[in-house]
Formats: sequence, C-alpha cells, structure tokens
Amino acid sequence: MAKIVAVCTSEKKGQRKKNTGQGMLVAEHGLEGDAHAGPWPRQVSLLALESIRKMQAAGLKVGPGDFAENLTTEGIDLPELPLGTKLRIGDTALSEVTQIGKECHTRCAIFHQAGDCVMPREGIFMRVLVGGPVRVGDAVEVVTATMITAPSGSSPASGDPKAADGWATCVR
Repeated sequence: MAKIVAVCTSEKKGQRKKNTGQGMLVAEHGLEGDAHAGPWPRQVSLLALESIRKMQAAGLKVGPGDFAENLTTEGIDLPELPLGTKLRIGDTALSEVTQIGKECHTRCAIFHQAGDCVMPREGIFMRVLVGGPVRVGDAVEVVTATMITAPSGSSPASGDPKAADGWATCVR
C-alpha cells in the first residue's frame, strides 16, 4: 500500500521544506501554510522516497523536504501516473495530477552538489479537488470515477440509498 512518509512546508519559496508530520490540504489552494499554495495548477508537490534514496545512494545527505516537495510518498510510482490521475490522500482529500516533472531554471543546490536532481524528472504536482487532513502514515490511493446508472428519477439528494451508493462509487 502506498503511503505518506512526510508532510513538508516552508514559509518562503526557494527553501527546503520542514517535515511537520501533518497538515491540511485545502481545496483549490494546496497545503495550508506553505509558500507554494495558491489558486494555480501546481498547488502541491510530491516526490517518492524511492527517488530520494537514489540521491542518497549518490552520496548526498538528503531526506524528505530537501527537494522542496510537500508530500513524500512511498510505494507509488509517481512519474508514471498520467496527467489527470486522481489521488485519494488519507480519508477525505482528493487531488488531481496536473504536471509531471518541472523545468529547473537555475540548477538548485542539490544539482550543484551531485550533478543531478530527481525533482525535475520524478516529482509531480497536483491541485486539491477536495480538502482534508493529511498526516504521515496516511494511505495514497489511485482512484478513477466510474459511472453507475442510478434508478430513473433518483439522485444522491433524493435520499434513495441505491442512488447515493451509485453516485459515490470509485474504484482503484
């Protein structure tokens, strides 16, 4: 099962982020209290622990947050997710992948130390569709909405439990 191993924020852009262990994902904004949050497509950044380990194997003393990612994950191949993929994080938060990788304009300090940096190739960005708390240990699940036909004239608002179940179904 894929999970969150760090929740990281910074007060200013261009800084390494600190693992706070928990936070609040805010719909159409990002991770509360982070300098990169706002009403744009790159609200939250993710990097896999497996990617960080590649840099550690190259001799760098780096860890979660050092690549300025908000959420460090384990057990999910982030750069292989197609754009538009929906991710459930924790019990309630839902996000959408908006970008894979990024252009590195100025070559960060990590690039200058190691001659390489994984964030431009292996980091991903998302926007928050449904907010909710996020904490270390929370599950990360790829979800795809499925269309289920509800009985004619029914909707989740009608109070018909069959309609509500059908409208809310998501599968891995």
